[in-house]
Amino acid sequence: MDWNDLILSFKNYLRLEKSLSENSIKAYVRDVNKLAEVFRDISPDEISFHDIEKFVVSNEIHSISTHSQARLISGIKAFFRFMIYEGLLESNPVQLLEAPKLKRKLPDVLSVEEINKMINCIDLSHLHGDRDKAMIEMLYGCGLRVSELTTLRISDLYFDDGFIRVIGKGNKERLVPVGSLSIKAVNIYMEYHRNKLNAKKGDNDILFLNHRRGRLSRAAIFDLIKRLAVQAGIKKNISPHTLRHSFATHLIENGANIRSVQEMLGHKSISTTEIYTHLDCSFLKKTVEEYHPRYGGKVME
Repeated sequence: MDWNDLILSFKNYLRLEKSLSENSIKAYVRDVNKLAEVFRDISPDEISFHDIEKFVVSNEIHSISTHSQARLISGIKAFFRFMIYEGLLESNPVQLLEAPKLKRKLPDVLSVEEINKMINCIDLSHLHGDRDKAMIEMLYGCGLRVSELTTLRISDLYFDDGFIRVIGKGNKERLVPVGSLSIKAVNIYMEYHRNKLNAKKGDNDILFLNHRRGRLSRAAIFDLIKRLAVQAGIKKNISPHTLRHSFATHLIENGANIRSVQEMLGHKSISTTEIYTHLDCSFLKKTVEEYHPRYGGKVME
């Protein structure tokens, strides 16, 4: 049983059967490649639980972060589930393998004032100023993942109806409301810049383009966010995902239903949404004071 052929089949399985994104596929394959490097001389169907256990506690693996260890184990488990699925194994050697417990670490959230400061730092006289403003407005205004922003298409914009169509993880489609400020920013970018660009072949419908007339990379968006944060004097460790987290948090703090936020974020599980809807103590205190019968709320008879 050849490792290279098996990993290639695993990659196709993740893409076709599981409909995972290319970034997720790369992560899974990278994890299995680490396993293959150690057990290159052993056929995958001969690996035992004891072998995997030794691999997981090895110095190389033990030295990486807890989060990376958990992701690695997840990738290995997916690989052996694939082998079971293909009938290449009768029993799963990693079925009892446990990943390290992860602490739920909530990312920083930006205030509305901080987001406005970042937007105000954008030089609109610059060639890409209108584009950059439109991207920030869409990230925060619609709670998009960075990958969803870079693949957003002009044909996905339904501004007359107040929605955009988003293709999220696993190629799952959802409709997300879009506000007037986001619409205005995108329309300005479209009118004065995007409509004048002759996009590269294959990117004709992509909304946000780089200076080479192709779709932007995730790294370019990260660099933009980091640069604007520095210019705005924001000391928090932020990324494009911080704007998505801020979108969800501000909605919840202003009374939005968590199920509605779940739909807009494209989360399969409500528990995932709860991570992104961290509420500050002042909001929780206000909620108790307003609704609890013995803390200022309406007393039930």
